[in-house]
Amino acid sequence: MEFQQRLYQLRRKAGLSQEELANLVGVTRQAVQKWESGASKPDLDNIAILADYFQVSLDYLVSGKEPQQPAPASNPTVINHYYGRHYFEYKSKRTLFGLPLFHINYGFGLCWARGIIAIGNISTGLIALGGLSAGLLSLGGVSLGLLLALGGAAVGGVALGGFALGLLALGGISLGLVSMGGVAHGMFAMGGVASASQVAIGGAASAPVAVGHAVRGAQAFLIPPEGMDPVQLESALAAIRAACEGAPRWLADLLCFFAQTL
Repeated sequence: MEFQQRLYQLRRKAGLSQEELANLVGVTRQAVQKWESGASKPDLDNIAILADYFQVSLDYLVSGKEPQQPAPASNPTVINHYYGRHYFEYKSKRTLFGLPLFHINYGFGLCWARGIIAIGNISTGLIALGGLSAGLLSLGGVSLGLLLALGGAAVGGVALGGFALGLLALGGISLGLVSMGGVAHGMFAMGGVASASQVAIGGAASAPVAVGHAVRGAQAFLIPPEGMDPVQLESALAAIRAACEGAPRWLADLLCFFAQTL
């Protein structure tokens, strides 16, 4: 069996197309096509990459010879190695858009996982989990998500974290179009300390429409210790709904609910 036949069989066994294999090695699909047709052969660096990916020896890939197994020792010695560092990596052979479906890479140092689902010290993918993560859906110590981000520091469409920045932000400190947190700032803000360009509701609130125990704004509704009377509450809710005109109804309902529970 020639080299091109072994390469073809290994690729088909792994379930890869010529284009997917080319992306993994870093060459064009035409180069892989020439290797499998026998028109050309890969250089030594590419042969090493192919052998490593398919988990075969260089001897087998080039000449078809299996490496000889050493004869077992009559009295085998077991040696235990203890290392101060731990490292683990797994990469699935299945790919999508040139990326492995799963890539797990963690340990000491900059262990970067890149895949459709990525888990690592640093991770990038459609779904990313790690100390530093970026993806469509992201979870990590520092998290960047196009749709959803969760982490100690989170930035995303919807962001939840100790520090959160997003269109909808929830966190200890939150900045967003709609913001909820211990300290919240946005167009609409709810929190212990809330400031907003439209509506702020909280213990201390500052906005054109402000509802809270300490308030500042053009329309300021102070909540006394015993709570607002029905007339004051109705006026506050009407002002909130007027300020939310043009916004989704659920937002006005959320702000009104929050104002009634203070």
